Amino acid sequence: MTERTGATVLTIEPLGDAPAVLYAADELRRYLRRMLPAGERALLTGEPGAGAGGPVLRLGTYEALEEAGVPHAPWPSRTGTAPADPSLDDAVAIAVEGGAGYIGGPNPRSVLIGVYRLLRERGCAWVRPGPAGERVPACTLADLGASISEAAAYRHRALCIEGAVSYDNVASLIDWAPKVGLNGYFTQFRESYIFFERWYAHRNNPLKPSEPFGVERAREFMEGIVGEVARRGLLYHAVGHGWTCEPLGIAGLGWDAESPTLSPETTALLAEVNGVRALWRGVPLNTNLCYSNPAVREMVVGSIVDYLADHPEVDLLHFWLADGSNNQCECPACRDTRPADYYVMMLNALDRALAARGIPTRIVFLVYVDLLWPPERERIENPDRFVLMFAPITRSYRETFTAAGTDEPAALPPYVRNRLTFPADPAENVAFLRAWQDAFPGDSFDFDYHLWRGHYLDPGHLDIARVLGEDVGALADIGLNGYVSCQVQRVFSPTPLPMHVLARRLWDREADLAAFEAETLADAFGEDAPACREYLEAVSEAFRALEPLLGAEGDAAAGALPALARLGEALDAAQAPIARNLAHEDPCVAQSWAYLAAHRRHLVGLAGVLAARAEGRSEVAAERWRRVEHDLQAHEDALQPALDVWGYLETMRRRLGYVEMRH
Repeated sequence: MTERTGATVLTIEPLGDAPAVLYAADELRRYLRRMLPAGERALLTGEPGAGAGGPVLRLGTYEALEEAGVPHAPWPSRTGTAPADPSLDDAVAIAVEGGAGYIGGPNPRSVLIGVYRLLRERGCAWVRPGPAGERVPACTLADLGASISEAAAYRHRALCIEGAVSYDNVASLIDWAPKVGLNGYFTQFRESYIFFERWYAHRNNPLKPSEPFGVERAREFMEGIVGEVARRGLLYHAVGHGWTCEPLGIAGLGWDAESPTLSPETTALLAEVNGVRALWRGVPLNTNLCYSNPAVREMVVGSIVDYLADHPEVDLLHFWLADGSNNQCECPACRDTRPADYYVMMLNALDRALAARGIPTRIVFLVYVDLLWPPERERIENPDRFVLMFAPITRSYRETFTAAGTDEPAALPPYVRNRLTFPADPAENVAFLRAWQDAFPGDSFDFDYHLWRGHYLDPGHLDIARVLGEDVGALADIGLNGYVSCQVQRVFSPTPLPMHVLARRLWDREADLAAFEAETLADAFGEDAPACREYLEAVSEAFRALEPLLGAEGDAAAGALPALARLGEALDAAQAPIARNLAHEDPCVAQSWAYLAAHRRHLVGLAGVLAARAEGRSEVAAERWRRVEHDLQAHEDALQPALDVWGYLETMRRRLGYVEMRH
């Protein structure tokens, strides 16, 4: 490449050979090439024309910057001292003026986050994943500057695969994650097969022909995903459920019932429930084992050790017991010992086995349903190996954790094997967390489900964004060091607000939610963002009153009619701002309004369904819902980058009682 005569050249100098630092340098060059005027250029060290006397911007870890003799202010950290673990804890140090200076962090991933932070300071916005979701303004080298010294509020800031996804959906989300300060990705199960299969089989959409999809293709996808994660230096979480079936030679691909032929020897290892040892309701992933049997514990531990020996790319390996609940073994040897005690026995054995093999991988263990009750006798011997994962899946998403930070925890209900009920109140859930924290003093995070199903019940997104933001802000108050979001991957319609609130509050737990809401909506919707916000508030307000109608009909829901009237007014008022912005000069903003137009069209149909239910006209409501479904299915290709149609239909059918319509 020959540099133009007279051009001012910014030389971007990556220090070291860490893939994420090299990628950060390439990303900075790529965006600056779009932003800088004709007389200015950004080049990497070694490119023709680089280092010709213009500004130099160095990128590297703190260690690399110091080795290069780069003067610096004190490196940022949450505690004022060095990061507790530089490989896990993120921070950014940016000292750039006129394009010259440095971007540093404790690890290569932080350097990449720092590059995006500098670009954000210069007006870039990543509204949604993919090029169509970017806003990239013009900038001169004279304006390229920032002075930032920040450490992330929380260590764990990751997304977890769920829903129905294409490979491109996942790759785009991984690409987006560090742009907004997230630092990890979790692929559930060994192949994440079920999440891809739902998309390629086009479950819930009979208008799209099913594509052949097998386990081998899922494994190919996994190789690509692991590569995308590694290229950015993100923390890679893997597996979770499956350790109670894969060691038996039974694949844990998803939650579909199966009928494999099991040998008597294998059947003897399964949990005995109601006098029968069998796959729990036919689902291998949901089947616990007879944990009092030492051979079972040894088999599970050995399988995990072998897996990690073959997968050194895993940073955090999730070892969970079976999914489902009230499915623990009731045999005489098991019935008097809590599942958590057997679980801790296996965790300790796993730690010893990994140490013997020289495998340093950290292990994430699960506090969830039956395992909410902590062990009575056993204790984890090496807390540094483990991370506690609190997963309050039965909680309400109308209430927050904020009140639970200082309250005296409630007493736990007694543990009654396979007769347990689980708490909906967030404060009651926190009482279980407190009991586990008394037994385990180590690292921990919240594994939560705000954007798995809860956001579908707040189609304005304002309430769920507020609850999510307040919950994330309160995590430190309840002793948790972050959040891994178990969620559908496409939560960008009608707005990207919940996803951005999640990312921002995980980086800065005290970020002003109202100010950030306004900023995010302005990035997405441009100068007419206040009109969008007015529409969203009316929708969220209406659905606070309409939520009972999603599970009731007739007289019990008649009180919802005023809310339906207010919703209708909001839908009418939204037509004008939508119409004038569909051809907005900024393609990203225009796309945001296009998604809002589709959202409005959908709510018009859903309002008709709810009105018929409020009037007790069940057959009319069901027929109207069929038309709503058909419209979503017919437009899925246009909607799918921002909306998981499979997840939405799955959720709403359950709430409305139309499960028989599933395809």
